[in-house]
Amino acid sequence: MNRQPWPNGFDVAQIRISRPTDRLDAVIGFYETDLGLLRIGDFVDHAGWDGVMLGLPGTDVHLEFTSHVDGTPCPAPTSENVVVLYFPDESAMSTAAERMTAAGHDPVELDNPYWAANGGVAFEDPDGWRVLLMPTALV
Repeated sequence: MNRQPWPNGFDVAQIRISRPTDRLDAVIGFYETDLGLLRIGDFVDHAGWDGVMLGLPGTDVHLEFTSHVDGTPCPAPTSENVVVLYFPDESAMSTAAERMTAAGHDPVELDNPYWAANGGVAFEDPDGWRVLLMPTALV
């Protein structure tokens, strides 16, 4: 991946967004098996923590989900806690949405009508966090 340096010197090489869950296996099933993200790596029993990193092939943006042996409470999400995945076109997005519904996930509404008005389809993960599939990147 060709990285361009930032003009202000803020040169970050990777982004990983991490959150805890008490439903690690179900969350992995949702994001890896049902949605189709690639497993970048995982770990077991790092001082009581298990986790998985998932992402898109060829990118430096990952989601990490962790779980601790003593429990890992996470604040309840709102309906606007959303990870947005932009697809190159409506066909690719529709294929992903169809795979999600075939896996038993029903689309959910978001509070912000902008997303649905522009062709987005949202699904809720096992913890109640939302994933939004969008047909193209909007600037």
